[in-house]
Amino acid sequence: MSSNLEIAANAVMAISIVLAGRNNVHSWWLGIAGCSMFALLFYEVRLYADVALQLFFIVTCAIGWLQWLRGNHGGALPITTVQPLRLLWMALAGIAAAGLYGLMLHHYTDAYAPFIDSAVLVFSIIAQFLLMGRRLETWPVWVIVNTISVPLYWSRGLKLTALLYAAYWLNALISWRHWQRQRPPPLR
Repeated sequence: MSSNLEIAANAVMAISIVLAGRNNVHSWWLGIAGCSMFALLFYEVRLYADVALQLFFIVTCAIGWLQWLRGNHGGALPITTVQPLRLLWMALAGIAAAGLYGLMLHHYTDAYAPFIDSAVLVFSIIAQFLLMGRRLETWPVWVIVNTISVPLYWSRGLKLTALLYAAYWLNALISWRHWQRQRPPPLR
């Protein structure tokens, strides 16, 4: 059974994530509110990497909000892409960081599924930085994160959260396509 906190966190974050996919700046302040609620929820179920992730999201939501409004020399930040080699380095660094953080959680805490929880943490951070920079590649990374998150949250009894993350998975696919259409054509 879902708690009131889980219901409220998911409701606020659902709106925030849909707005992000629609390239709407109001996604950011709603993200701050939703992440605050999720931090409390994940602490209650001992998903400590997810608590740390929510605290990171709160800070980056504030920064992302400003970047989207004024990050292009005072103007709105356009949608751009990341060079493939840089994306490869991000992926390799993410795998290494998830492994190291998973080892730390495994040895020093009573964390549930420390390596899976760490993968969610690390790749969410990567996706968030891409989102803050309005990079098109944020959406496939969110697809990966949501694919991992659904069974993790379901296994901890957070069934509503797992179902919402399944919806976020679909939203990431739709948003990826939407951003591709909104992205300005590359300069030649």
